[in-house]
Amino acid sequence: MEQKLRIGLIGLGQRGMATLRRYAVVDNAEITAIADLSADNTERALVTLKQQGHDSISVYQGESRWRNLCKDENVDLVYICTDWASHARMAIFAMNNGKDVAIEVPAAMTVDECWALVDTTEQTGRRCTMLENCCYDTFHLGIMEMKRKGMFGDICHCEGAYIHDLRSDNGWVSYTVADHAGNPYPTHGLGPACQLLDIHHGDRLESLVSMSAPNKVNNTLIKTALGRTILIQFDERTPRPYSRLQTLCGTKGYAQKYPLPTIQIDGQTTLSGAEAEAYVHNQHNDNTRALVKRGNELGVENLMNYIMDYRLVHNLIKGKQPDISIYDAALWSCITELSARSVILGSKPVDIPDFTCGRWK
Repeated sequence: MEQKLRIGLIGLGQRGMATLRRYAVVDNAEITAIADLSADNTERALVTLKQQGHDSISVYQGESRWRNLCKDENVDLVYICTDWASHARMAIFAMNNGKDVAIEVPAAMTVDECWALVDTTEQTGRRCTMLENCCYDTFHLGIMEMKRKGMFGDICHCEGAYIHDLRSDNGWVSYTVADHAGNPYPTHGLGPACQLLDIHHGDRLESLVSMSAPNKVNNTLIKTALGRTILIQFDERTPRPYSRLQTLCGTKGYAQKYPLPTIQIDGQTTLSGAEAEAYVHNQHNDNTRALVKRGNELGVENLMNYIMDYRLVHNLIKGKQPDISIYDAALWSCITELSARSVILGSKPVDIPDFTCGRWK
């Protein structure tokens, strides 16, 4: 019998329920426990799980709900889908109770929390990752293969963003943004850029400057140890069309996904729109190609979520480290506090910690 990864899910709101639906088609994964403040949420989740053929589900409610789930002996992985401010403390408690952890973005809201996640991961030997689905965007995965082949030459600059008109949103996300001076949600843009620049594998983020317009539009410019740059934008308060930019500038080529997929390789290829997207997807390695095919056959709602979920389960069952390390999770998340610090200081440069303590070299 194949081994199954037993998952305890904390948080059954919009993202948590979407996770329940997604994991119905992920091989070798099983939701064995759920926890939420709301009895309505847990009841709705149980109906969904039973429709998927799951009957023996532990349900945790009350003041100690998430702590009790973290102690459940029938849980291998604690999957955290709660509000941002609770992510780090829940993950730390779970690891201290012998569980691996997957955290929705961002993994933490402060630099101190990021260090605490790194320290706990190292001390307990558990595996802790952040669920940055944009690192599994099919366009990005093709670009990564092109980068590995040297098609862009030396990459000197990347851009990423989270531009999403959420002016009508009245949930906790809006309140978090309203109270934040910098970029409260940097990882969608930063994660793919860091992967393209081999951050933690020969380079590291060194410092940043950040500035925000009165309506909370934020621009953060980051310099790496090797002198390369990353521009990260955040905008949820203007009518700009949705964009994550996903821009790469190299000595031999250029790529961008938004607003229009574009590829330029010196002396070889200049494509845009559907042609550019097809060209990039044709660069996928065999593993990605197989996952895209399987996801399409299953009719999944979102391919990058499916690939992320599959890779997480596959790595943990095989005893491997997740694709996104705790050092990545801490680094990408710490920009939340550091961007605000730079804005408050009048856009002065702010140093970025080295969570690897020199091992990036």
